[in-house]
Amino acid sequence: MNDSAAALFGAIRENRPLVHHITNTVTINDCANATLAIGAAPVMAGAIGEVAEMVAIADALVLNIGTITPDQVDAMVAAAHAANRKGIPVILDPVGVGATTLRTASAERILNECTVTILKGNAGEVGVLAGTGGTVRGVDSGGCRGDPVDVALASAERWDTTVAMTGPTDVISGRGGGYLIKNGHPMMERLSGTGCMAASIVGAFAAGGDDPVLAAASALAAFGIAGELGAAGARGPYTFRTTLFDELSMLSPDDLVKKAAMERIRGI
Repeated sequence: MNDSAAALFGAIRENRPLVHHITNTVTINDCANATLAIGAAPVMAGAIGEVAEMVAIADALVLNIGTITPDQVDAMVAAAHAANRKGIPVILDPVGVGATTLRTASAERILNECTVTILKGNAGEVGVLAGTGGTVRGVDSGGCRGDPVDVALASAERWDTTVAMTGPTDVISGRGGGYLIKNGHPMMERLSGTGCMAASIVGAFAAGGDDPVLAAASALAAFGIAGELGAAGARGPYTFRTTLFDELSMLSPDDLVKKAAMERIRGI
């Protein structure tokens, strides 16, 4: 598994896939820089008049509803339709779904009308979209109801997609199997935007291969390793922001071979 993750990472570094984002206004710059640091190329284009053209030259599409508006949802659906026609992966980060009716309706519209390759969310968001229940306060997760592995599997089955549920232990569930990812550091929860950056990195890995389960697991392991290394050299959240980007940029496929803590979930 670690060798496969490392090979996928090496392909990203070599091919530098273009990741088209329609994302929120709070963390857009961090998402662009995280994409660059992992070895891919970002573009942030959200106008409905240009999203189809931008998707035409992209290798993956990342949608993030963190500062959603109805017009932006129309653009996301148009972009996802273009991505589906082209056959490139679509990653949906349903930020704050469950906190308001607009967010929940927007995420469900995208999932109903488009083919989403990977749904990346926290436990509360994934629980809401699974229909099993979850708690979301603003954009923060209050957790899901029930066993996280069961909730991730329920959400994957409901929406026929791969689910990447982030938390102290990340849970990946999809047609290609299931994994627990035990990389990461508590400091990552003290910095705004790490969830959004994780979606960008998932987009880069998804662009590099045709196995969404492997891509999501590898991406979250890589991001978690960078978090562990960055936290070791940080004095607090703001210096951690700098060291996290530095470690992402210096991360190597060999780091994934040696440090990725990925465990296959039996029965998925």
